[in-house]
Amino acid sequence: MNFDIRTIPFSRYGSFLVFSNISGRNGIKDGLYLRNIRGGDEDLGLVFLIELTYLGKTIPYEEIATPDLLKLKTNHGMVEICIPDYDVIRIRSKNIGLRLTLNMKKYDNIIPLKNGKWEITSYSQEIKFMLSKLRGNIHVDAPWEMIGNSHVVINLEANDDNEYSEIALESYKVVWEEKKYDINFEDCRKKVWEEYNNWLENTLPVPKEFEPAKELASYITWSCVVKPEGNLTRPAMYMSNNWMTNIWSWDNCFNAMALAKKNPVLALEQLMIFIDNQHSSGVFPDFINDKYLSWSCTKPPIHGWAFKWMMERNEYFKQHHILKQIYKPLSKWTNYWLKYRDDDNDGVPQYNHGNDSGWDNSTIFDKGTPVESPDLCAFLVLQMDLLAEIADKFNKTEETKGWRQLSDITLEKMIKNFWEDDKFIATFSGSPDYVKDSDSLILYMPIILGKKLPEKIRLKLIEGLKQKDRFLTGYGFATESISSRYYKSDGYWRGPIWAPSTMLLVDGLMKAEEKEFAKEVAQRFCKMALKSGMAENFNALTGEALCDPAFTWTSSVFLILGNEYLDMEIA
Repeated sequence: MNFDIRTIPFSRYGSFLVFSNISGRNGIKDGLYLRNIRGGDEDLGLVFLIELTYLGKTIPYEEIATPDLLKLKTNHGMVEICIPDYDVIRIRSKNIGLRLTLNMKKYDNIIPLKNGKWEITSYSQEIKFMLSKLRGNIHVDAPWEMIGNSHVVINLEANDDNEYSEIALESYKVVWEEKKYDINFEDCRKKVWEEYNNWLENTLPVPKEFEPAKELASYITWSCVVKPEGNLTRPAMYMSNNWMTNIWSWDNCFNAMALAKKNPVLALEQLMIFIDNQHSSGVFPDFINDKYLSWSCTKPPIHGWAFKWMMERNEYFKQHHILKQIYKPLSKWTNYWLKYRDDDNDGVPQYNHGNDSGWDNSTIFDKGTPVESPDLCAFLVLQMDLLAEIADKFNKTEETKGWRQLSDITLEKMIKNFWEDDKFIATFSGSPDYVKDSDSLILYMPIILGKKLPEKIRLKLIEGLKQKDRFLTGYGFATESISSRYYKSDGYWRGPIWAPSTMLLVDGLMKAEEKEFAKEVAQRFCKMALKSGMAENFNALTGEALCDPAFTWTSSVFLILGNEYLDMEIA
């Protein structure tokens, strides 16, 4: 599998180091960069600009990327890059030179050490690199100016005898621990290839015609896992290696679901990262990276729905010690919404910002917040049902009874507050007013309750989802009706198709026994992903990829839908 690093960065499982071809960014020279994706998505983390030289002049090259190797090919020779370990990069060149230019900030510097080594310190990235010459000659241009180097340019020169020149580049935060480089480059590549293929073999199988998309989804998910560090208490699957370099507290659920059958330990860890960092109030952070926890918003409580889905597909999640890890945190998470997000004390929780819903700019938030929306109640009903099931396994009779009663009450209030004129509406908390004009798909999320909904409501929701020129397109469900005056083709949650909304609705339709319709929607989404890749979202009318072009939850949802809902010969 080859992929284009202009859209899909080159990296590996466990690493914060990625290679991206960046162009069209203000103030950034176009080209290939080594990036450090620690610290979140406020900065691209540029470390080195990478250029190739011949007879002292920079030359163009073609990039050929596979999971194990990034090859830079020219008419004169080539450079090959491999990441054999999360903190080590091996680079070799043949017949041409390699130039690394440090993306300079205040205090940045390079110092020569013995045995052909140089230590580079990037203050802005809070990271150090050890550059080791393995073969060939290195020339460093780095004039000193009082508190740092004015620039740092490292040239790995071409050998004259048609032999490789080669370097190793190690990243570390504090002190360098010496490594031996007795493994040759080809063995490094083989090591990575074997690791990736093991991941690929444990990726959910899909129908044969979708195999190219499976390989892409497999690489994206594998390469976006970073090792535990700082606030990341466990291996974390980031949303992307482009610029969404965090783990969010509902994105993680879809990634966990795709891992549940074949890699249950890593699946559970995606949920446990947020449990490890749960606030005493019960709320989960909005997102986490190695350096920061964000508490400005949170995300919807789909965790009970997701964990129940995982339990139904792997006995691993039904083990007593795992249920014990999940029960109390999910109880606190549920109670958080009832205690801290119900300002009018009507038993119906609210979103204080669109970001809390995950549908950041949905039209239900056009007139302000706080907003009460039926999807939130539906998620909590399912979470309460799961908690009742777990409490029953633990013989907690009173808690089982309490959760079941609370689930019934919440469902009753959801219908009473939001079902009006044969449709669900969203309301302003503490006000008799409701959100007018919005025709957002979020109001159809209660279909996830399946047969828990009264038949009349269930059938009306299905009818609305099938209605012509509304949500359903040739590629799936638009997030705002295509007939709405607020619809925008590239409007984030005001039109484009998204993986999470698709997954939730397909699962809800299956539970509502609309199996053929669910499978049709799943197939449309998978065909779109096969055509357009694993983008953050898609144009609802053309299937065109939008926003971040290499997203993990899109990859995960594609794998789930392809594995679960498409009746075709499996490759």
